[in-house]
Order: sequence, then structure tokens, then C-alpha cells
Amino acid sequence: MKTFPGKVGVQQRVLPFYRNEFFDELAGYCEGGLSIFAGEPQPDEGINVWRNLEKAQFTRGRNYHLLNPNSKFYLCWQGGLIKWLKNWQPDVLIIEANPRYMNTKSAINWMHQHDRKVVGWGLGAPEITGYFSNVRRRLREKFLRNLDAIIAYSSKGAQEYRKSCVPADRIYIATNAVSHAPSGDCPQRVRAPNKLLSVLFIGRIQPRKRIDNLIRACSKLPDEIKPSLVIIGDGPEREKCINLAKEIYPETVFPGALMGEELQRYFLEADLFVLPGTGGLAAQQAMTFGLPVIMAEGDGTQSDLIGENNGWLVAPGNLEELIDTLTIALSDDARLRSMGKNAFMTIKEKINIECMSEVFIETLLSVMH
Repeated sequence: MKTFPGKVGVQQRVLPFYRNEFFDELAGYCEGGLSIFAGEPQPDEGINVWRNLEKAQFTRGRNYHLLNPNSKFYLCWQGGLIKWLKNWQPDVLIIEANPRYMNTKSAINWMHQHDRKVVGWGLGAPEITGYFSNVRRRLREKFLRNLDAIIAYSSKGAQEYRKSCVPADRIYIATNAVSHAPSGDCPQRVRAPNKLLSVLFIGRIQPRKRIDNLIRACSKLPDEIKPSLVIIGDGPEREKCINLAKEIYPETVFPGALMGEELQRYFLEADLFVLPGTGGLAAQQAMTFGLPVIMAEGDGTQSDLIGENNGWLVAPGNLEELIDTLTIALSDDARLRSMGKNAFMTIKEKINIECMSEVFIETLLSVMH
């Protein structure tokens, strides 16, 4: 793989723990080094931040938040951003392509004043509705036009950037990945006679994950395919979900928040991975263990990850569709195994940290030339 000869800076609002492996991987291809600037999330966001980076450097900024990040009118000012740029002196700056971060424009101006390049990185540019939509749309388009290139998380995101007046030759797609390409072969699964199939969920137990829908859906399946249901994680909805499961689906277990070998054991014992609500980077980890996935559609990244040969996409919050999809999935052991192997190959060949890093390096080299 090619390398980038200069220094790279990365601006993030926060540095979530699941990005560490990617940034360390990317740093290994930046000959001048890679430095990340990020601040802290709001206390109620439930974002785990982890900074034990091995190759990339980290500088902590000071985030000043106005409103909640879920608000259409959320704004964030990052104290220390320009000082970090002056100290690090990157040849290329990668920023979150979000105009709601108020002093990111100052960082873009500083880079361009010093004849250096800026690359945006984001989910896309979905339709803006509500109050002041025309003004907000124009401001976003002006912001995007100031970028030398942009990296989209998904094909859908790239299409949205094109609609927002970003030239097609400035747009790159690095499908969002959190797992390295697995080595070896897909894990083999053999179900013992009379053993229930196992459905697995891993993640933060909170309302938007819709774990209550998963419990209800399992309770309504035909008796002959009702699975054991394993809910791994912690969060504000855990007790509520435990009580619901006791009432309507006692075949549910809640082992708590697990990591390492304990978590791997559950991946290897499961037959199907289900994410009924928004979010879902854990799906990629499940696929590295050869698990097919049922996943709710959300920000567009899901359609690049899940296809008809490795899983199912469902509408978020649609209980009847989830019941129907679980019925189809759990009715055919052989199909589950085949789709699991396809899921494994998806991560091994297409959607992994190595492929993602390759696109980033390609983009950096392109803007420099």
C-alpha cells in the first residue's frame, strides 16, 4: 500500500473508542505522522472515549456546546484548535464535514492561507427541513465548497454530497469500518440436536436501540423457531428491558457489558446478530465471526454493509417487519450458515479498516497533487 509523505492532522468533535484502531492504522501510512484534535462529549451522550493510541498522537481540545447534538440548531466551539494547527503544522487537515462546528471555518482558512489542503469526512448531506432551511442549506453548501476533497462514509452519502454541489471528482467513498480484515477461515458452527438457535444483540441498552422491540418480536415467533436471546451491554434501559423479558420472553439473558474472550464466546455461540434500532457498528464485529445480521436502516452506511446474501435490512421501529424477518431467518439453518460465510467475506474483502485506510491515503495523495 502507498504512503503519504507529509504530516496529517485530524479534527474530530470527540474521539470515540472504536476509532482508535483505524487512526493507528492510518498513522502507519503517514510518513510525517498523524495527530488528532478532539474534545469531550456532553455527559448524557453515552460516548465512550479512549485515547490509548499507539501510533497516532492526540491533543485534547475544549468543547463548548450550545444545545444537544441531536438538535437541528446544535453548535460547538472547539477551544485550542488553531493553536494545535500552528504547533502541528499539517500538510493536510482532515475535518468532520459539519458546518455546525463554529471555528472549523477558521481552521480551513488557516490551512488555505498557508497553501495547505483540507479534506472533509462525513456521513453525507441529507435534506434540510424546518426553520430557516434555505439559509442552513446555503451555509452548508458554501462550507462544502471550501473543501479540497470530501470522503463519504457510504455510497448514499456520496450521492448526497453530489446533490449539494460538490464536484464528483472531489468525492471519495471510504465505507465506514471498525474491524480489521479477519485472518483465517470463517468460524464453523454446528448446532446440537434440540438446541435452540441463539440470537445476539450487543450495544448500549438505550431507547434508540429498540431492544424492547427485539424482545417482543421473539415472543411472537412460532414456537418451533423461538430462539434463546442474549442481550449484552449496559445502559439506562437495562432494568426496563430485563423486566419486560421476565414478563413476555424469559428465554432472554442479560450477561452485562463484556469484552475480550468473554465477548468472543458469545459471538461464537450465536447463530444470528440483530440490531433493531439506530447505530450498529457492532454488526461489523459480528460479521467477522461469521454471523448474518438483521439490521435497521439508518444513515445509509447499512446498505453498503448488508445485502441479500449476508443479512436483512428492516425499517427502524417496525415491529411487524422485524417479526417477519426473524421468522424467515430462523426457519432455515443452512441458509443462516451460508449467509454467515458471506458476511465474513464481506468484512475480509471489502469493509475493513485496511480498505478504509487505503481510500484515505488515496485521497491525501490526490489533493496534494
